[in-house]
Amino acid sequence: MLPLFPDLVLSVSATTRPRRPSEAEGREYFFLTEEEFERRIERGEFLEWARFAGHLYGTPSKAVRDHLAAGQSVILEIELAGAREVLEKCPRAVMVFITPPSFEELRRRLVGRKTDDPASIERRLARGKEEMTTVLEGEWQAPRQFDYVIVNESIGKASDELAQIIRSTREENGQTDSR
Repeated sequence: MLPLFPDLVLSVSATTRPRRPSEAEGREYFFLTEEEFERRIERGEFLEWARFAGHLYGTPSKAVRDHLAAGQSVILEIELAGAREVLEKCPRAVMVFITPPSFEELRRRLVGRKTDDPASIERRLARGKEEMTTVLEGEWQAPRQFDYVIVNESIGKASDELAQIIRSTREENGQTDSR
């Protein structure tokens, strides 16, 4: 989907989880020790951060500011605690919650990826269930609700829906489509 919008960038998050064999530093994540991550929290270097499935994850704020200053829009892949922080700091952010069609499908996808051990999968499932329940059953406590919810039945359909949201949001804000 990113090729449709040349001025759209995906933010690279920082994490304390171990790097997987297929991942590269600075491409999927910036891999930090717990101590370095905590130092960066103390220095206020994250737009948002949260503990998720036993590890710390955060969005480096400088990179987001730099992209925005260059006229680029930024997509953040974050969980609910991070989304609350972003809304507090960036109240005009467009918030999209992407959810699997069911909890059972979430389990199937996590197990099928074969990237996590059983304990990690169980932590991710617990958090996923909590997030799905919180947003989909109206228990989301934040400055405002999500602007959109996409049910990810297939990557193609979900990508098309997200692209349409980007186009319509830009039209509403008087921005031209970058295609």
